[in-house]
Amino acid sequence: MFNFKYYTPTKVVFGRGTENQVGTLVKEQGCKKVLLHYGGSSAKKSGLLDRVKASLDAEQIDYVELGGVVANPRLSLVYQGIELAKKEGVDFILAIGGGSVIDSSKAIGYGLVNEGDVWEIYDRKRQATGCMPVGVVLTIAAAGSEMSDSSVITKDEGGIKRGYSSDYCRVKFAIMNPELTMTLPDYQTACGCADILMHTMERYFTSGGNMELTDSIAEGLMRTVLTNSIILRDDPKNYDARAEVMWASSLSHNGLTGCGNDGGDFATHGLEHEISGMFDVAHGAGLTAIWGSWARYVYLDCLPRFKRFAINVMGVADEGNDEEIAMKGIEAMENFYRAIKMPTSLKELGIDPTEEQMKEMAHKCSIAFNGKRGSAKVLYEEDMLAVYKMAAER
Repeated sequence: MFNFKYYTPTKVVFGRGTENQVGTLVKEQGCKKVLLHYGGSSAKKSGLLDRVKASLDAEQIDYVELGGVVANPRLSLVYQGIELAKKEGVDFILAIGGGSVIDSSKAIGYGLVNEGDVWEIYDRKRQATGCMPVGVVLTIAAAGSEMSDSSVITKDEGGIKRGYSSDYCRVKFAIMNPELTMTLPDYQTACGCADILMHTMERYFTSGGNMELTDSIAEGLMRTVLTNSIILRDDPKNYDARAEVMWASSLSHNGLTGCGNDGGDFATHGLEHEISGMFDVAHGAGLTAIWGSWARYVYLDCLPRFKRFAINVMGVADEGNDEEIAMKGIEAMENFYRAIKMPTSLKELGIDPTEEQMKEMAHKCSIAFNGKRGSAKVLYEEDMLAVYKMAAER
């Protein structure tokens, strides 16, 4: 195993009606004015935004609003948020939504306390030295940004999607009421479950040191999501299944499932970022569309992990040689994706990239990771292109 640091300072308030505690939680932060940041009309139509405002009013906390966050959150709105927050004297940001809203909030937070263009932080041209405090009222179980150290932003010009990680952006509190996710379209729920699984798989498929305890936690989390994804497919209003998935979302991306390994693979995430950056597809669907091709490309270099995954997570019988068992595990995961109506190829995702577009994505992905990425198998630009081609030809 490798040495590791595990840091999770976020206060979690979980369960029914917990959004009504937001005023008290914000007051504990000692702030004077809050930026309420959210996406489209759902926060208003559901009454959630009004409940949040009422809770803040009860504590005599002033606020200003900025909606409009979309999937693959845009840098242009981040710039608007920075300008508005400076003008209004904001000293706390409250994200009301899922990963896109939280990531946008974190980017605004970076922009408010760091000099210069915030994009330079995401473009790896300089390091953040702080972040304005952020709180979350979670409405989508998916990205895990409510407890992670990361955020991902898309630059409007060129569709360049980049992530940045630091402990500065870890949120102060996360309110998680599973009931708030019950109005999500089935497609969004499935995309979220796929993203949760991938956050743990990225940490699971590694070459090098591992911890048995961490592996067992990761495997249990993945089995839980697999089971409850099917329950939610058939019974979207199931509170207990919503709760299991929501908690799994946070634990999958707060570092817990990677303790003791080399930091994880994350090549699939890198490959997908270029797909959603170019074609603006849902992140979870992009991940499932590329994962099977990535797995087939790398599994021989990480065979013990793929065999263990097949047996311990996907329930494949320990029969046949290691390659056969590993491949059955990959096929079982893809069958699960299909069961929740997620794509397993770029064609099923609804895109048909040209040779030049795939070369461009591979090049951008390589640049984003300084030439290489991966742990199960280290991928270089030519490998990334090969995976894109596999996913396009299936």
